Amino acid sequence: MLLVDFIRDAVGLTGTHVGCDTTQCGACTVHLDGRAIKSCTLLAVQANGSKVTTIEGMADGDTLHPVQQAFSECHGLQCGYCTPGMVMAVSDLLRRNPRPTDDEIVDGLGGNICRCTGYINIVRSVKRAAELMAAS
Repeated sequence: MLLVDFIRDAVGLTGTHVGCDTTQCGACTVHLDGRAIKSCTLLAVQANGSKVTTIEGMADGDTLHPVQQAFSECHGLQCGYCTPGMVMAVSDLLRRNPRPTDDEIVDGLGGNICRCTGYINIVRSVKRAAELMAAS
């Protein structure tokens, strides 16, 4: 069983989306031991013993994670299908590079596809998230 199917079907956390099943779109991105991975091509058994964080684990109760807050403030989403994967990828990007340039943001999100936004507001969201994370 793929990790994405385990998360959605066995655990019942449906925020992680299935988009392409070939690691192209990033809708299935989760954190495995703190690093962003595509869960559609990893077997669930390969994650055994690891900490898996999905979009549902990003907020702290009613307080959004800074990346979630930034996506909301900067309108970094439209239909929302790619948003959970984007949030997971962005939070990992900012963990590794707290002040990315526009080119580093584009490169860092190269494995995540949004078919709605045109990425302008997503890049703005990443910059805002970096500000929020630096302030906390």
